[in-house]
Amino acid sequence: MQKTKYYCLLFIYLFTFLSLAGQNQQQKIPIKDVLSEIKKSDGIIFNYKSGLLIDVTVFPLPDNLDLSAKIENLEAQTKLVFNRVSDLIYTISKPVKICGYITDGYSKQPLENATVNGDSGYAVTDENGYFEIELKSSDEVLFIRFIGFKTIERPADTFNLSQCETLTLEEQEELMSTILLKTYLVKGINKKQDWTTSINYDEFSLLPGLIESDVLQTVQALPSVLSADETVSNINIRGGSNDQNLILWDDIKMYQTGHFFGLISSFNPHMTQTASVINNGTDVTYTDGVSGTIHMQTERKLNSEFEGIFGINFLNAELFTDIPIGKKSSLQVSARKSLDDLVRTPTYNVYFDRVTQETEAQDNIAEVSNSDQEFDFNDVSLRWLYKPTEKDFIRLNFILIDNDLSFNETAVVEEIERTRQSNVTQNSIAFGLNYKRQWNEKFSTIFNVFNTDYELQALNADVLANQLFLQENVVSETNVRLENLYQKNQWQFNLGYNFIETEIINLNDIDLPRFVRRDEEVLRTHAAFGQAWYTNEANDFSIRGGFRANYLPKFQKYIIEPRLSVRKAINDNFEIEALGEFKHQTTSQIVNFQNDFLGIEKRRWQLTDDNEIPILQSKQVSVGGTFSKNGWLLDTKAYYKNVDGITTQSQSFTTKYEFARETGSYDVLGVEFLCRKRFHNISSWLSYSYVNNTYTFEALEETEFPSNFDISHAITLGSTYSNDSWDISAGINYRIGKPTSVPIFGDEIEDEAINFDAANQERLRDYLRIDASAIYKFKISKGLRSEVGASIWNISDRENTINNYFRINENNTVDRFSRFSLGLTTNAVFRLYF
Repeated sequence: MQKTKYYCLLFIYLFTFLSLAGQNQQQKIPIKDVLSEIKKSDGIIFNYKSGLLIDVTVFPLPDNLDLSAKIENLEAQTKLVFNRVSDLIYTISKPVKICGYITDGYSKQPLENATVNGDSGYAVTDENGYFEIELKSSDEVLFIRFIGFKTIERPADTFNLSQCETLTLEEQEELMSTILLKTYLVKGINKKQDWTTSINYDEFSLLPGLIESDVLQTVQALPSVLSADETVSNINIRGGSNDQNLILWDDIKMYQTGHFFGLISSFNPHMTQTASVINNGTDVTYTDGVSGTIHMQTERKLNSEFEGIFGINFLNAELFTDIPIGKKSSLQVSARKSLDDLVRTPTYNVYFDRVTQETEAQDNIAEVSNSDQEFDFNDVSLRWLYKPTEKDFIRLNFILIDNDLSFNETAVVEEIERTRQSNVTQNSIAFGLNYKRQWNEKFSTIFNVFNTDYELQALNADVLANQLFLQENVVSETNVRLENLYQKNQWQFNLGYNFIETEIINLNDIDLPRFVRRDEEVLRTHAAFGQAWYTNEANDFSIRGGFRANYLPKFQKYIIEPRLSVRKAINDNFEIEALGEFKHQTTSQIVNFQNDFLGIEKRRWQLTDDNEIPILQSKQVSVGGTFSKNGWLLDTKAYYKNVDGITTQSQSFTTKYEFARETGSYDVLGVEFLCRKRFHNISSWLSYSYVNNTYTFEALEETEFPSNFDISHAITLGSTYSNDSWDISAGINYRIGKPTSVPIFGDEIEDEAINFDAANQERLRDYLRIDASAIYKFKISKGLRSEVGASIWNISDRENTINNYFRINENNTVDRFSRFSLGLTTNAVFRLYF
């Protein structure tokens, strides 16, 4: 049996060998002759490019093959592609192999996971941006796509098949917002064509005294942006108060901006990818922010690989993750938590003392002692991206911010020790949905909706009177915006509608004697806006103009706001710009009493009533010029701003007019100057701002006097060294002391009240601070790297006075009290990237 099988196999082998040998002895013939035979026998028509079949020969086909077998035989012999178009027509083509590299047109970095596809092939770029794709025909068109970038359509026959080309993709979102000036101060801070100063934290190096990419600390390095009391919750842009700033996180308006009641930003630095600062010439899609706008944005590109960051410093621990969900979605989640539950560091103690100084939480009255002071802060943020189709893009955001300070008050009442807890909490919760539809290359629609809720609550326990005093300030805002963008050649047009509903509640509740006052106000605003933006082909001239028409049904009031921005390049090194805008605002922060909310965060949000609290309205114009050459940058601007409708309660008076209830305006005339020199890995800068900021209150004793934010002269000098391993930075901040009022010497008290001299005619001691910081970056393994860093804030430990106030004591004399900025403060950080 085994022999029989052996002979059968040998016979088959010999038969096959002889058949092939016979075939090899056959002569090849032109393929065109074979196609003619198929045309006659099967009635088939073949279409192909002339020249494709020249010198192509094949062995004659066996007579017993059907049509499909004949086609397969020819494809195997020639490696040509036969494509059936219909029952009677076949096309013949030659397959092509294309390779290349895909890069980001702005950063020049490779784009990983970009898709490249034609009708018959599909490829994805690797970590170097490289791709290879094989197509059945050079007649096909390749589509190259990446989330957030403009799609490239390119015929395959235009590629160079002998080498791999490099192709660059341009960002889809900001086609007319290209970078004009890179490294405005340090690496990552740039000037853009849309008249904003942009901070890209993917490229950011380091600023003096900082080891975190804290957005609201970073922006204070720019001219005319500072904090009079050294907090991120009281940023003053061109002489305005903090409540006059529009703070956006991924298009969501935020009413709370700080942890530690203002000492650090409440926005996770790893979640924020870019931040834009707008002083003037605001885009018509923005409302509010009569002084300025700070817009923070998360990453807008889908991530294809899991990434994470764990960090810890002397204040908090943090975790950030970027999680891909399939090929069309990715999720970012970040969280921070203070360390007070585990350990109280020296840095933490310095921050805590700064927040609570001269407040009931630190210094209670003589009969009452404080104990068990605890402070905790945390935040959680989420950003989800989803691209169901090439034309649709969805972004979902969520953020939760919480601050909680508590302490026990103990006193002996009628020989019985009594203890009660006082606390103050500040928290925000917000979510937003952004949907974009790219109808075609020229037209797109954006729908954005968000809801933000903010609450400040304090429970003040008076152990001596056995009394509880509850205070609440609650803000809830819903915002819906629809805009349509059309782009053609050098023009971009924007037309849209915006609806805003804001509700603010203020509560004062005392249990003994019983007193309750609850004020609830709601205001709705309808707005239509339109804008046109032109940039010439040479990109040396750009003009953007538009208007925003607002209607407030509650007051039956229309507010029209024109806005204009112009830029002109004189030559390759010098350009000029002119900006102007009208804006309005319906919310502001006021202080009723300095001990409200235990004196920790005494400002409360309040809606306009168009009477005692007017609608804030601003007008601003500025002109400037920029010169850059050989690493040098000189940037100068002059501006004038008028804001009408302010109240004394919103201006942080702590001396004269502390208890006044009047309305007025302020005018600012200012100049900003920046000089920066970049040399290899070193960037050094000197910035100077001059401000003449004057109040006008017709009903007060002095109708005109310097503003509380009249920081006439401010100078910043800094230098940063950056390479692949080190970021080192040091700098000096100097500014003239803020204005203040003092009692008349020798006549301090009149009618049982402090008798002040002329308002804001004196100044606090000049402010001076020297900072330094350093970060060392190293690689642990292929997928693991780390950073360690340290910073020193106020190296000289200078006692900078940020505010003062006066009180009449029991001896009927006047005592002076002062609040001071942070002294020498050290911090250190460790981060792990995985």
